[in-house]
Amino acid sequence: MPDLKKTPKSLSPEKYAQLRAELKSPYRGLRHFVYVSFAASGAIGALIFLTQLTSGQEIYRVFPNFALQVGIVALMIWLLRRDR
Repeated sequence: MPDLKKTPKSLSPEKYAQLRAELKSPYRGLRHFVYVSFAASGAIGALIFLTQLTSGQEIYRVFPNFALQVGIVALMIWLLRRDR
């Protein structure tokens, strides 16, 4: 069984550290991209529903959608911070 504390001779120490970090948390970059994309989508949706609320449309019809979009943004921010 190979010793994981030693760096293989064919890899630089920086590259080896990067590979070990990727082993500990795979697909981290992809997860961050998904979190940021969903947060941006939720923010755009929240802005649209906020403009509908301020324009005077029925609050009982628009507010649940607005609250959902704000919740999505909050969830994505929480997931992003937790992943770091």
